[in-house]
Amino acid sequence: MAFRPIAFTTASVLALSLASVAQAQDASSAAQDDAAAEPTIEEIIVTGVKASIVGSLNSRKNNIQIVDSIVAEDVGKLPDNNVVEALQRVTGIQVTDRAGGETSAITIRGLSDPVTTWNGRNIFTAAGTSFALQDISANLVRKVDVYKTRSADQLEFGLAGQIDVATRRPLDFDGFTISGLARGIYSEMADEINPNAALLVADRWDTGIGEIGVLVNASYTRYNYRNQNVQSGALVPFATENPPSGTWLTPLQRIFPNTDPSNPYWTPGLNAGLPTEPGSTLNIDGVEVPYYLSRDAVISSDLYGKRERPSVNAALQWAPNDRSTYTAEFFYSGFRGNTSNSLLFSFADWWGSLGDNPGDTFELYDGTNVIKSRTMGDVAGFNSADYATNRTDSYVYALNADWDVGDRGKIVADLTYQDSKNETSFFAMRTNRGPLDLDVDFNAGGGIPSYSFGTPEVLTDPNAWTVGDLFDNGTKGTGSAWTFMLDGSNEWDSGFLRRIKAGFRFDSRKASTFVREQSAGAIGGTLAALGDQYVYTNGGFFDGQADVPTSWVLPDGKAIYDNADAIRSLYQATNPNLLLSDQMSFDKVFGIKEVTTSAYLLADGQIDIFGRPLMVEGGARLVAIDTDYSYFDRYAGLARTDVSTGQLKLLPSFTARYEITPNLRVRFNYGETLRRPAFGDLNPNVSLTGDLSGLGFGTGSAGNADLRATTSKNYDVAVEWYFERNSAIYVTAFRREIEGLVVPLTTLEYIPDNPIQGSTATDYFQVTRPSNASDGVLKGVEIGLTYFPSYLPSILDGLGFQGSATILDSEQTIPDTDTDGNITYSKSDFFAVSKFSYNATLAYQRGPVGARLSYVWRKGFLNNNEARAFANPIGMWRRPESSLDLQLTLNATDDIAVTFDAVNLTKSKQQNYYKYGAAGGADLMNSSTLLLDRTFAVGVRFKFD
Repeated sequence: MAFRPIAFTTASVLALSLASVAQAQDASSAAQDDAAAEPTIEEIIVTGVKASIVGSLNSRKNNIQIVDSIVAEDVGKLPDNNVVEALQRVTGIQVTDRAGGETSAITIRGLSDPVTTWNGRNIFTAAGTSFALQDISANLVRKVDVYKTRSADQLEFGLAGQIDVATRRPLDFDGFTISGLARGIYSEMADEINPNAALLVADRWDTGIGEIGVLVNASYTRYNYRNQNVQSGALVPFATENPPSGTWLTPLQRIFPNTDPSNPYWTPGLNAGLPTEPGSTLNIDGVEVPYYLSRDAVISSDLYGKRERPSVNAALQWAPNDRSTYTAEFFYSGFRGNTSNSLLFSFADWWGSLGDNPGDTFELYDGTNVIKSRTMGDVAGFNSADYATNRTDSYVYALNADWDVGDRGKIVADLTYQDSKNETSFFAMRTNRGPLDLDVDFNAGGGIPSYSFGTPEVLTDPNAWTVGDLFDNGTKGTGSAWTFMLDGSNEWDSGFLRRIKAGFRFDSRKASTFVREQSAGAIGGTLAALGDQYVYTNGGFFDGQADVPTSWVLPDGKAIYDNADAIRSLYQATNPNLLLSDQMSFDKVFGIKEVTTSAYLLADGQIDIFGRPLMVEGGARLVAIDTDYSYFDRYAGLARTDVSTGQLKLLPSFTARYEITPNLRVRFNYGETLRRPAFGDLNPNVSLTGDLSGLGFGTGSAGNADLRATTSKNYDVAVEWYFERNSAIYVTAFRREIEGLVVPLTTLEYIPDNPIQGSTATDYFQVTRPSNASDGVLKGVEIGLTYFPSYLPSILDGLGFQGSATILDSEQTIPDTDTDGNITYSKSDFFAVSKFSYNATLAYQRGPVGARLSYVWRKGFLNNNEARAFANPIGMWRRPESSLDLQLTLNATDDIAVTFDAVNLTKSKQQNYYKYGAAGGADLMNSSTLLLDRTFAVGVRFKFD
């Protein structure tokens, strides 16, 4: 039976008010903490780069929780376009996925699910449960707080912690203020100059009804980018050049897994992959057959993309007196994106046309059965022109009232409504070529393959390519929520009890997803016959950085998308079920309503021990989650199924902070948090993809209606030494004990009468579903140092350093299934967790000059598990990543500054590989290499008040 929301009566709300219980702890708790503590080293006012770094340090020092922050100048003056990029220099944070000229994924101490809040309010994107942080322009931000520990008055979601993005409000300013920036950002790979602009206007007035303030802050960024990626395909087994007699195998013939479950030749997707020792065998119809492992393909991807992010933050504040403030806020975040990908795909798995001596056509890695290079004839291949669009519009409306009650009491009420929509489309056309000779080295050096064809002129001849399959689909997601929060507090100056806080939160969330999908088989005819307007030839791919084809012909992705109905009409003659745009509609596949009701109570206390203050905070948060959802089976006439689930959870927390000396502090925190399942992960409908690579089966994905929330018990111990004005060193040890981690579980399923058509049709699919089938432990230590020496002479005065290092260790259980469907378990690292990472910033601020040189580095890590479809290990690892960035500022006047920014000065790459055993595999089992953009920006900032 589902738990329903907890009922709170008017009397309950009145009791909260009479008890004067509290608003969620933020900067207010920092002020209280300072008031209660003895004075430390005197603080001085600093500006510019130094101000941003010192402001971050003070935020950590003054909060009872473990909090790292980026203050306004830090975000505004780092060479960063969005919040994720700015956060990569915060202790314990690791970022990844740097494609497209920006970072887009973030982990806090190895966990990837921080709850995102805007001015303390939980926000989301469309039908998701989180907000895309990279969609928040750095220009709008006043401060970003990263809460690594949690108290009862904070949101319970997000095992990783909480990231609160604070924007500006008009009563923060003394009077009329106008500020802004304009930058031109040059993308080296796309060879484009992109605009980045922002404008803030704010003012406040004394009126007969009190103070009134108005603020509007708008930002616009556009970025054209290019992603160039070259990849060696996955590993599959081949017969040797001398297969044993009594089998049907020919020299170097590819050995497919055999979808007959009663007679499997090998099992795809083993955690460790097939053995690589020389002489390893497979049982083929009762015969032990030695095999080689080799790649099934070589792939080049040349993608051009464009994204635009308009955003607006507006606020109206009214303070009728010095004991109350009313705030109305509006936040809009938009995203417009499109990508055009030119894909060159060549199979490398043909076993014919090898000449009289097949043993001379390949080279093995020493001491293995893995093929390093091959020469083969008559290999097939295709090109694919993929055009995709993405549009998001997210709106947040909020009303907030803040009242002082009595001498030290406060009540805060907050009402928020948000609405978010996202829509995507994907339109792709394949073209196929005849067989060609292929000469390939799967790792010619540095993890990058080289390959060439016997008649390379075919690659750019539109008459040599025939029109292949069409893929035409789209998605739509919508989400909305009403949220009400009521918080109250009362404080005391003496005695053990210093503050009591309590609050209530009610959140009603709705989300829906919709899909349209169709495909069509090849229609033949040459690419040239389509007409010149549909033909595109790229150029300059990986120039000078790899010995691979630099140019190939294929359909023009944007042209076929802009003339989609004309293209669809060409396919209708042989694919009568293909629909035109006026006949197409989205099918609803998932709808959800989730009500979350929570209440908390906590208290702060202080006592002197050996003459020094010990501050403690303890509390608990009671959370009830009630979920009703409906899903519609697209493969069964949209048959509807309704499900209700409920969960009730009590989450305790406790924090202690002791000042051993005025400048030496220790902290301890224990807290419990949870992670809700993503809405999409609950949807049990299967989405299928055909046999794209000739494996004998396709792939599929589906959700799991039985998923429950993941929970974590969290421990933190920190020591902080503020050894000099504006300088400190701190060390934190932490441990997360996590139960019910959601991990993918894959099984081979027979699904007849499915909608897959054309050359990729099959009735067998490796279907992956999420499952709460894993438990794990993550532990580590982080060390941070901020140092601005006070003794440097003359021109060196103003030089400082900020840096941090994080050491992580993680282990989780990973489920696997055998051919009979039995589940077995193995151990694995957490995904996207580097065991060691660090960042170092050399900063300088003197007079009108500000400078910052920043370097971030993280050790290689397990990025994800691939589909269980091949013979290599399923774990996809990432090589070490780094970025060297520079920022310079020259204040031309007190109000105007000129800036220069450079990102990724060393032109680092992003490389993946399959890890094989303890010996690694970056060379033996290299996978993909993505070139990362280097950017340069020149801009002007101004502020007049």
